[in-house]
Amino acid sequence: MRSVRKCSRTGCLEPAVATLTYAYSDSTAVVGPLATASEPHSYDLCEAHALSLTAPKGWEVVRHEGEFSAPEPSSDELTALAEAVREAGRSDRPAPASDPQPEEPRGTVRRGHLRVLPGRA
Repeated sequence: MRSVRKCSRTGCLEPAVATLTYAYSDSTAVVGPLATASEPHSYDLCEAHALSLTAPKGWEVVRHEGEFSAPEPSSDELTALAEAVREAGRSDRPAPASDPQPEEPRGTVRRGHLRVLPGRA
């Protein structure tokens, strides 16, 4: 299964090929090859964003020498499953088309997920 990790930059849907990590004590941003697992305090970047990253004044950027390459497919089934679940839960994906609602019996009123059935005399 292919990696589904995408660039962390807002609006970018390109595949991630690099990982950005900050060393705050050294005022350094480190851009290296894509980490094997997504970490909470690091950011996945596509090639364009990894190459164009700049740091604030007084900070240093340490960048991986050479080309960034797409990660190899993982043979770890648990990792593949976790990545598939993460991809399915992404909010930028279009919602699947909903199934048509079954026809309501005559006189039925819908209130959200509840139905009010007509009373019997």
